[in-house]
Amino acid sequence: MREILGRRRRLLSKRRDGKPELIGAALTFATAWQWPVLPGVAPDPQGRARCGCPDPECTVPGAHPFDPGLLAATTDERMVRWWWTNRPSAPIVLATGGRAPCAVSLPALAASRALAALGRKGMRLGPVVAGSHRWAILVAPYSMEQLGELLYAQDFVPGSLRFHGEGGYLALPPSETGHGQIRWERAPLPGSASPWVPDVEAVVDAVVEALTRKGVSAPEM
Repeated sequence: MREILGRRRRLLSKRRDGKPELIGAALTFATAWQWPVLPGVAPDPQGRARCGCPDPECTVPGAHPFDPGLLAATTDERMVRWWWTNRPSAPIVLATGGRAPCAVSLPALAASRALAALGRKGMRLGPVVAGSHRWAILVAPYSMEQLGELLYAQDFVPGSLRFHGEGGYLALPPSETGHGQIRWERAPLPGSASPWVPDVEAVVDAVVEALTRKGVSAPEM
């Protein structure tokens, strides 16, 4: 895949204070890769582990849309530029499904072990998003019917697995949320098109097998 240096610089650019430039990443996702995005809720400045939304029990502080709502997610350059010009520290939230990637997420420790197991098997994976609590493996878009059939065919599905499909969302790097920095555990290769992602069937089969092996599973978080 041909690397486009300008886009790579935009994705990895930093502000003068050394922090990542979120607007550059948001523009890359939306315009170069055609992933619909929107700004997330900033963490509550009075308490980093709290969310800036009205829900005092929010379990994903800063890592979800609020105003605007999820349906506002877009690939329009002008809208994305306006959002992050006015809210430069807002987390970048991907609206999963449709033409955008979906994701399979699991607790960070279990994910680390599962990825190591999949690597030993030689399985090809695309980008992996990592937070302090959970990691998410990006997969090709799927329907709820497809996911239902896939899960029904499994003998056992760990309760720690979560699925981000149509109507779902996921915070993308280099966002800062109430649970800390979102980063790439496996970064996309810069190029002229949207990063490659595997089919959900291959990922679910492999992750379930890895998680159910002795010593790989971890408690749900």
